[in-house]
Amino acid sequence: MTECIMQKMTWKEFQSKKDKVLILPVGSTEQHGPHLPLSVDTVIAEKIALKFAKQIDGIVAPSICYGYKSKPLSGGGPLFPGTIDLNGVTLMNIVEDVLEEFIKDGLTKIFILNAHFENEAFILESVDIVSKRHPEVTIIESNWWDVLSQNIIDKVFDIIPFPGWAFEHAAITETSLMMYLAPELVREELMSDENGAAPVPYAKYPIVNGMVPESGVLAPAISSSAEKGKLMTDEAISAFIDIVNKEYR
Repeated sequence: MTECIMQKMTWKEFQSKKDKVLILPVGSTEQHGPHLPLSVDTVIAEKIALKFAKQIDGIVAPSICYGYKSKPLSGGGPLFPGTIDLNGVTLMNIVEDVLEEFIKDGLTKIFILNAHFENEAFILESVDIVSKRHPEVTIIESNWWDVLSQNIIDKVFDIIPFPGWAFEHAAITETSLMMYLAPELVREELMSDENGAAPVPYAKYPIVNGMVPESGVLAPAISSSAEKGKLMTDEAISAFIDIVNKEYR
């Protein structure tokens, strides 16, 4: 898949592919419990992007590996060492600048593959700003969880009930995706079976110790598997291909 990785291309090779779909992975650097690395969101975005690009003969851009800060009950917030958060305006500026550079180079089909729950509003704000300047460029933003069918969700949550996407942090879906996409980074022996946190219908600040379980895990990861990770990956890529075929005819 080297031919689709932008970092490995010369400038002439990149220039020759400007009519292709460029995929920009966006993730985060954030705690994901004792069994997963800080890079989970970025790794998932990159690995799915590579498989996706191979199917459509696209280009995978260098990832944006820092994201917007999580709320305590959808990622842990700033309570854990190694979580490196951006302010919303910083993420917006990064996305806007990167998009402008790609457009300057002649790309007109850009697909942003986001894998960090809290990033989306800021990504879309930047996309809206850029799109008003460049209506000739079609920019799509999507993520792996919104394109999953109920059938796949039922298969993934065959033992433990689905807790909602905010609580699926370092739990079954992300753990299964990592077991399939980057098994060497998963510490299976440290997977948590604790129930994690209890949802509340509000957000409270300042963020203090005790708002998040000490493990950083919001829901159990038990019953995760590489097979479930493959199910989700395959369905996400199939959905992305359908989107590309529809929107970049």
